[in-house]
Amino acid sequence: MIEIEDLEEYQLIRNAKDEMVHSMDDRSHMKKMLLHICSSGGKNIRPVMLVLCTEMCGGNSESSIKAALAIEFIHSASLIHDDVLDGGLMRRGVESAHKKYGIPAAILCGDFLISKAISLISGYGNNAVNEFGRAGMYMAEGETIDISSVSEEFRERNYFECISKKTGSLFAASAAIGAYVAGADEEIALKLRLFGEYVGNAYQIVDDLLEYLNKLEDKSSTYESVTLPLIYRRAMGHDAAVEKTLNQVLLCVQNAKAILSQFPSSNAKDKLEIVTDLITVDMLPDDIF
Repeated sequence: MIEIEDLEEYQLIRNAKDEMVHSMDDRSHMKKMLLHICSSGGKNIRPVMLVLCTEMCGGNSESSIKAALAIEFIHSASLIHDDVLDGGLMRRGVESAHKKYGIPAAILCGDFLISKAISLISGYGNNAVNEFGRAGMYMAEGETIDISSVSEEFRERNYFECISKKTGSLFAASAAIGAYVAGADEEIALKLRLFGEYVGNAYQIVDDLLEYLNKLEDKSSTYESVTLPLIYRRAMGHDAAVEKTLNQVLLCVQNAKAILSQFPSSNAKDKLEIVTDLITVDMLPDDIF
């Protein structure tokens, strides 16, 4: 089965990211932290989606690389800051930045990545920059909602608002920016923004479901959010809560693919469908269906 790492778009982004980090002054403390963060791997899902949306809309992958790196860097910054807030100890099987280098250094590394991301996205015009800025603000808002999730008043609607902002917004921006890079009009970009949001929401629900089922081995933190299966578990048994959560994943994936079906056949479209499955339904254990 094909994996995201097998895609040429993934290799293009990975090579560009490595080249950018390695080109930094070897005396830089920031470079040491960035090399540590890059060593944790990651599938570059959001930037891959951006490049594929550019290609599906008739654009050239090379023209979208800086935008893709901007998305990856702001995502990395959000993970660093999230780990500080959540007391995260491990990320993708690697010690979190604040655990290894201390909280002040980790926060500054996140700030550096955000600044670098802004400089990379700034050359793409107002529509792309506005999408990027909106996602950054939504991600911060989503994190504040997540922090308050321990309250008994945190319900299903609060959860979906949280993940749509915290996770879905950057997927949405990635898809929309990919369209704008290709020169697509606002109607097309908005369709792809919605596609990205559905994929991002499904991705987050899957992650939360795997955590609920104790299937995550490469992530550890001292703080646990209230997630969808936990919310459902308040009103029903374990199996029913898992089934209802799974149905939400399937609905998001179905809606995402319905949007893709409106686009002409292409290699990029096929890859987007593959990526959608790889990061959602394919992540789930077989015995859950």
